[in-house]
Amino acid sequence: MGRIAWHQYFMAQSQLLALRSTCTRLAVGATIVRDKRIIAGGYNGSIAGGDHCIDEGCYVIDNHCVRTIHAEMNALLQCSKFGVGTQNADIYVTHFPCLQCCKALIQAGIKTVYYAKDYKNHPYAVELFEKAGVHVEKVSFHESSMDVHHREKASLMLRMMEDLRKQGMEDDKITHYEQEYIKLFNE
Repeated sequence: MGRIAWHQYFMAQSQLLALRSTCTRLAVGATIVRDKRIIAGGYNGSIAGGDHCIDEGCYVIDNHCVRTIHAEMNALLQCSKFGVGTQNADIYVTHFPCLQCCKALIQAGIKTVYYAKDYKNHPYAVELFEKAGVHVEKVSFHESSMDVHHREKASLMLRMMEDLRKQGMEDDKITHYEQEYIKLFNE
């Protein structure tokens, strides 16, 4: 098994952080990196000790949940709390940053934003990133990079389908399993 690529490594960290999200609308994770070292991480959730969306529901004003702090902001605030500079750092985010997070990232000196999924990409955020000289790049995230046994599982499934074929399982059922295999392993 080869080593995980840097982009996949840091995006995997953001994906893990997103699993801590308490937002019921969208789980987001963010990892701030400088010189290939993780310096902070965050996920979208309520203030420490506050009510969580998963417990109390979202508190929506003007189509935005105001109960949560966004993942990017939590990561930046973590740096601030512990005195860690963010000038010329990179951030890996599971989703394209909102306009408010965009402005905070620029002010914090973030030089590169890597994101995995488009999400309401605001044109003004794109414009601000460009004007500030912040490089923004979409990085495909491969969930298999987090699964160290991906190849072994895929191989096992192929062997199982072949055994089912040899035992005379109906072709339409085998075809169904093959389609599920393709969706699951993206091969």
